[in-house]
Amino acid sequence: MVMAAIRALVLLAVSMVASVPSLQADPSPEIQARIQQLFPSATHIENKREDYPVYPVYQLNELLGYAFESRDVSDFPGYSGKPISLLIGIGVGGEFTGVKVMGHHEPVFLHGLGEAPLLEFVDQYRGLSITDHIVVSSKAGRRTEGGGVHIDGISSATVSVIIINDVVLSSALKVARNTLEEFAQAPSAQPKADLYEPLTWQQMLDRGYIGRWRLSVEEAEALIGNALNVYPGVPKPQPDEPFTDIFFAYVNAPIIGRNLLGDETFARLTDSLKNGDQVLAVMSNGLFTHVPDDFRPGSLSTRLAMEQGNMTVELRDTDWLASQENRLQAAGMPYFMQTHLFKMGGAGGFNPGADASLVMRLELSKNHLVSDLANFRREVALPQELFEWVEVSEPLRLPAWVGVWQERWLQVTILMTGLAVLTVFFACQRHFRRYPKWLHRFRWLFLFFTLLFVGFYAQGQLSVVNVTTLLLSLRDGFNIEFFLLDPVIFILWTFTFVTLFIWGRGLFCGWLCPFGALQEMASWLGKTLKFRQYKIPEAWHRRLVHLKYGILIGLVGTAFYSLSLADQLAEVEPFKTSITLYFWRYWPFVVYAVGLLVVGMFVHKFFCRYLCPLGAGLAMLGKLRLFSWLDRVKLCGQPCQVCKKRCEINAIHVDGRIDYDECIQCLECVVILQDDTQCVDKLVRKKRQRRERIPAVNVA
Repeated sequence: MVMAAIRALVLLAVSMVASVPSLQADPSPEIQARIQQLFPSATHIENKREDYPVYPVYQLNELLGYAFESRDVSDFPGYSGKPISLLIGIGVGGEFTGVKVMGHHEPVFLHGLGEAPLLEFVDQYRGLSITDHIVVSSKAGRRTEGGGVHIDGISSATVSVIIINDVVLSSALKVARNTLEEFAQAPSAQPKADLYEPLTWQQMLDRGYIGRWRLSVEEAEALIGNALNVYPGVPKPQPDEPFTDIFFAYVNAPIIGRNLLGDETFARLTDSLKNGDQVLAVMSNGLFTHVPDDFRPGSLSTRLAMEQGNMTVELRDTDWLASQENRLQAAGMPYFMQTHLFKMGGAGGFNPGADASLVMRLELSKNHLVSDLANFRREVALPQELFEWVEVSEPLRLPAWVGVWQERWLQVTILMTGLAVLTVFFACQRHFRRYPKWLHRFRWLFLFFTLLFVGFYAQGQLSVVNVTTLLLSLRDGFNIEFFLLDPVIFILWTFTFVTLFIWGRGLFCGWLCPFGALQEMASWLGKTLKFRQYKIPEAWHRRLVHLKYGILIGLVGTAFYSLSLADQLAEVEPFKTSITLYFWRYWPFVVYAVGLLVVGMFVHKFFCRYLCPLGAGLAMLGKLRLFSWLDRVKLCGQPCQVCKKRCEINAIHVDGRIDYDECIQCLECVVILQDDTQCVDKLVRKKRQRRERIPAVNVA
């Protein structure tokens, strides 16, 4: 009896515990409040679904959409190395109802620009759709002919907003694929590799392997609602000339591709394609072809687009047909004004076995102020016998960093050119040091390039924050795609890391650090204004140079304990205030940065020498350099002290040795070694030579 009673009590307790979740069916009040902001008309918010991490949102019994936390779907790290947590709402039609920031560790917002720019940025998603091709740029609010939508970025936080955009789009697409019937993927299809027989152009056209979209002028005028003659820029059509006559074919199917291109050309094309690449051949004649006359090879098609499942499928020219050996050669093929092979891609991918639509978008100007937008659509269904069905896989999306590198190609080109010039200069410095005037001019020219282009324009100021981010990434799982999101920073870090093992830290600290260049200019201004120049006593200098190492160790240790605290302590670097934010910041930060520059007008590069944690880190790695390439001679330091006295950074010991941990490679000492009027060694040699030339005299 007792045992039975105990069993009953245990079963009762278990059943009570098991029933607790059902009593807490609704999400927390904080989450409910935030979701309510995304769906103001919501009357009921259900708890997170068990089969997929989304919150269904209802108005009475009508489903309004879903809210979800980005970290449940995508955990791509932000600029700080930690994921940005967003609450995203999408309606049943795929429109964004809003985006809310739940939490982040982005230093530029926490301790720089403030939260307002971040909140303004995410507010731009409200009303947009996951079917839009959303691009972060300075052309806010602009829609392109190809269906792209530009949202305004934040110039001082480029990487952060690009990551946010990628997280929003990728996670929203995943949620739509799994929860909204309208966006569910049909079974995917792939072309049958063994299906082939020789066919002429007309035979492929008759079988539907080549599609045709012919639109007469009369049909186009009816769809536009205006006669073409009201648009001055539209040429007068010739008799029987169509408005557009477009032919299209799915090249990946061998029975189409081999007949259209020939076996050799088709083989070369397929070898050049990456796994998952799909190609659409488009040929056209008429008043309006599928691309405008000024179409740039290799770019996205802005006039003609493909849509499938409410998603835009990008058409990007492969530029494959530009070569004489790569020509369309189907038997009986007519002449075409325009022919292109387009890669099909985008957020939604392309399923050749599902229905799709070709869309032509035209902007017809009545005058320089008024224009009409005309959209023409043609349904596309490829013949089913061309394909075999396979399991659905997530479409391959280009990494976010690829678009960033493409957009910033000019900055990358200029930077790479500058680094190449600097490398040649350092490699041949034994030659250039013979010409001190030209060397000094080149150095000042490069310092201005570093400050104005690398720093202020390209935002290429390296920081100790990059170091802590890398260390945390190595601990939590390294992902190089994250570091590729900022091409300028990535290139500079790669170059700096490689040259550390050749020339030491000085190449970066003396030539490529924007704040270092600013300090050089402040020092020059101080001398020009005849400010007294103070030299830290040798004993104190040798002690103070270790201070920056203590700061570095403290910051790295703090980052593993509290990233937020480490970001605050990293303000010991004035880089964010001076270079990233152009001194436009809360006044204590500005006073600190300006104060360091003012001190630098009296004590040469005070911050670099004693406080810079980044310089400390580079100096530690610089100890592994392969060469100690700054020339010294026997009399350096014994007794000659000219180079030491002229070294404003005080990187030369009393005995003449170069302290490479402190040297910024200004090359002043090697110039002195070539100067017959300054170098004691050369003066002594000259004196000896004069003695040797004095003829002997017979005093007898």
